[in-house]
Amino acid sequence: MVYFVNRSMIEMIKENIKKRYGKIAVSGNSDCCCMPGECESETSPIDATKIIGYKHEELKLIPNEAILGVGCGAPLNHANLQEGEIVVDLGSGAGIDVFLSANKVLDSGRVIGIDMTDEMLCKARENSIKGNYTNVEFRKGDIEENIPVDDSTVDAVISNCVINLTTDKISAFKEVHRILKKEGRMIISDLVTDREIISKNIDSEQWCACIDGALTKENYVSSIRQAGFEKIEVLEERTYMEGEKVNGRNITSLIIKAIK
Repeated sequence: MVYFVNRSMIEMIKENIKKRYGKIAVSGNSDCCCMPGECESETSPIDATKIIGYKHEELKLIPNEAILGVGCGAPLNHANLQEGEIVVDLGSGAGIDVFLSANKVLDSGRVIGIDMTDEMLCKARENSIKGNYTNVEFRKGDIEENIPVDDSTVDAVISNCVINLTTDKISAFKEVHRILKKEGRMIISDLVTDREIISKNIDSEQWCACIDGALTKENYVSSIRQAGFEKIEVLEERTYMEGEKVNGRNITSLIIKAIK
């Protein structure tokens, strides 16, 4: 696993993440960040999103501006959200999974999107107003330091290709564990690698592209277990970049479910 001894590198990574995703919020996603190999430069955000498993009929029911074509899976397909549930989406971006979740939990439920990028939060809130959503909200927060949600209040936590951007995965998973109710579930999509990068070779740009921060599958699952989760299941596993190596490493997209 990658261990950081340099706080300035951690701050640099976080600032670059904010800049990268702030730019995507303002001008769109031109490189299909975190998408699998089928995503080409000319692929539209909606088509790119459908590639990884999102359902066209559900996408038509949310604001089009919420669909940026980022992510590496469709964790909501496995979340089994129910009317009245409380849901938190980590790294909520422009709100795609928040709005899809809101349509499932309905007015008696609530969906909270967490993001640390001001431009994304602004875009998501604008989309919320356009879509006339009354059961959603968006909060600013660093998910590995403090998710701005009370202890043991959430039924389900979802996330799509975001945990790999953190520099301390165990801390992020502990925060998820903290906010979930007993028997609450976490369903996330993320990237893993066959070989982790060592700290001295970190490229902050590649980290922001969802690559250099990836753990091995074994260490990723171990991080979830160390955070206190049980019943950890890998629900989907998909090769990233059609088997091509990225910076000399094989990258795989996973969808994982875990229970508190």
